[in-house]
Amino acid sequence: MKIKEILLILEEMAPLAYAEDFDNVGLLVGNQENVATGILVCHDALESVIDEAISKKCNLVVCFHPIIFLGLKKITGKDYVERSVLKAIKNDIAIYAVHTALDNHKDGVNKIFSDALGLINTTILVPKQNFIQKLVTYTVPENAEQIRLALGKAGAGTIGNYANCSFNSEGFSTYQGNEHSNPTIGNKGELTQTNEVKIEVVFEKHLQSKILKALFTNHVYEEVAYEIYDLQNSHQNIGLGMIGELEKPMSEVQFLAFVKDKMQCGGIRHSALLGKPIKKVAVLGGSGSFAIKNAIQANADVFLTADLKYHNFYEGENQLVLADIGHFESERFTKNYIVEFLKKKNLNFAIIFSEENTNPVKYL
Repeated sequence: MKIKEILLILEEMAPLAYAEDFDNVGLLVGNQENVATGILVCHDALESVIDEAISKKCNLVVCFHPIIFLGLKKITGKDYVERSVLKAIKNDIAIYAVHTALDNHKDGVNKIFSDALGLINTTILVPKQNFIQKLVTYTVPENAEQIRLALGKAGAGTIGNYANCSFNSEGFSTYQGNEHSNPTIGNKGELTQTNEVKIEVVFEKHLQSKILKALFTNHVYEEVAYEIYDLQNSHQNIGLGMIGELEKPMSEVQFLAFVKDKMQCGGIRHSALLGKPIKKVAVLGGSGSFAIKNAIQANADVFLTADLKYHNFYEGENQLVLADIGHFESERFTKNYIVEFLKKKNLNFAIIFSEENTNPVKYL
């Protein structure tokens, strides 16, 4: 199996279109035409991890954080990023990063975080914006079902837990083809009126080319009339963070001790305790200070995230407890999920957990 075939599986797990615009995800280093000898899954593709991949004969490293985040103008080995990249290139090892592509997935980082705490009734905390488009097209009634089915197969018409959703209305159209036309109904040069069905479906914008290909392939007209609109609707199944509930409320102290144990935290920094039971919990793996307001609006009792600065702890406004459990710790179980996902694909080579602890933060 070539590396490029594995990349398709990884994109099934975490579509690159889900990633944030600032991020650097996908294949960062390596030749996708190489035959895969093994996959090493890690949190950070540091030089020590590349050494581990060499020793374990894995030529594909799948990491959570992208080792190349900002542009590299030179690769001279002057820092930990360049040393890792140099060693990977020298040893023909590919590096693939998932990061916010998996952060934004409904079964990704924050679902993993929520599941580790046993949260129920989970929903996305910060739904992704500007990600939904609508296709409107027109065809004769005899062609409508074929088009609807083809669009659904291409990924259009999915809304939450429902597939093949569309709105259909009837009307009539008029057209007059010129001497170069070849109309399906009527004759060139004649003004023609025919009954038509208007079909409307929504889709994730990264599927646009696939949707249009399905439309053009299955439409009976020589010239296909269609319109595409950007929608302001939030995507309820894609986004950052998650909010859910504990099966049974806990006191604040009891809950923070529970989190420290479950997430194996070296320590937890938190805002003032409010003397209220914890029932509704918001989580966001990695740096999540930007979502404090979302956690407040969702009526969370506590918001668990990482990388909070001094002044961020004021932003809870005594409406919820803010807790910084550590960046690595909040994403701790992500590589477990990646390994389990890949193993379900029955690949005929080794899929290995990295044994390297790449957490740069240590505790007394």
